[in-house]
Amino acid sequence: MLTKRIIPCLDIKNGRTVKGVNFVDLRDAGDPVELAKQYADVGADELVFLDISATLEARATTLDMVLHVAEQVNIPFTVGGGISSIEDVDALLKCGADKVSINSSAVKRPELVNELSDKFGSQCVVVAIDAKEVDGQWKVHLAGGSIPTEIDLFEWAKEVEKRGAGEILFTSMNHDGTKNGFANKALARLSKELNIPIIASGGAGNVQHFIDTFKEGKSDAALAASVFHFGEIPIPDLKKELKENNIEVRL
Repeated sequence: MLTKRIIPCLDIKNGRTVKGVNFVDLRDAGDPVELAKQYADVGADELVFLDISATLEARATTLDMVLHVAEQVNIPFTVGGGISSIEDVDALLKCGADKVSINSSAVKRPELVNELSDKFGSQCVVVAIDAKEVDGQWKVHLAGGSIPTEIDLFEWAKEVEKRGAGEILFTSMNHDGTKNGFANKALARLSKELNIPIIASGGAGNVQHFIDTFKEGKSDAALAASVFHFGEIPIPDLKKELKENNIEVRL
């Protein structure tokens, strides 16, 4: 049985972590390398870095950060944000990223998924999907969730799987930031209809939410930000509780 993964997500801007991070003994909470090391030490299985800076200058800073994280951290990490070409991915992988995450760029040009998986292998292509349930229909949203589309979540997920995506990172905009639990019904359906791993994102507020997304949502991994960054849920405690609930995790 494959172990379930716990994945902290860090927003990066100009090579620095944003969204307050509240680790007690961090010399510099804005230093992604320092944070990544800390997370690796406490048992995170993977990390996701989301680059929210928009400028080209910032891209160079991000590559520099990726290089340093790769040198110092021994768990796999994914980088997302503004990736729209083979060249972008090539640069990130050469600097040591294990996977890349694409979102709006895949919706705008679905062939990108094929191109990346043909060139680099599907194991390093994560397609992130932000979706919102409106009148019982899950619709894909773009640009950090600000632009609605008519694209159905489940149809789109199946299409990117066919095109060579290795994983789906699904964020429910109805749940994101609420701390009321993950979108387990939609996650369970994704899990049933697809053969690639599904990462749950949006809604983590307590340990029970993680237990529920693995049991009811059939998720392969769960991603969260603030509950980890602010020390509300220490990862060792979370994993211990998951284990006690018969959920296989790496301790």
